[in-house]
Amino acid sequence: MAVELNHTIVPARDPQVSARFLAEILGLRVDPPVAHFTPVTLANHVSLDYDQLDEFEPHHYAFLLSDEEFDAALARIRQGGITHYGDPACREVGQIYHSRSTVGRRGTYFRDPDGHLMEILTPGGAGS
Repeated sequence: MAVELNHTIVPARDPQVSARFLAEILGLRVDPPVAHFTPVTLANHVSLDYDQLDEFEPHHYAFLLSDEEFDAALARIRQGGITHYGDPACREVGQIYHSRSTVGRRGTYFRDPDGHLMEILTPGGAGS
């Protein structure tokens, strides 16, 4: 069997709020609770299991989307008044980036309610 990532735990002050925030941007649904976790399952069956914690360091999570999914997610970000950035240092406000190493790749960063740095990006490459 090939090794696959199955799930990761995402610390959140309010797991339901944070899971719903991400799910709405990505066009996904929040799954039913599993024990005390609030999961959001991605297309490749990896789940982000939101867990309640009061104190934690923010993390970075990146999501690969098709061009169409990216455009839809970016529209939801903008419609929601969510600040997004063209760089991981969050200096290029309202921008998207265009990769220098992968032709056709676009992406942007935004913060979730807990300060995690979320990134959405397209695959780029052939056919872009």
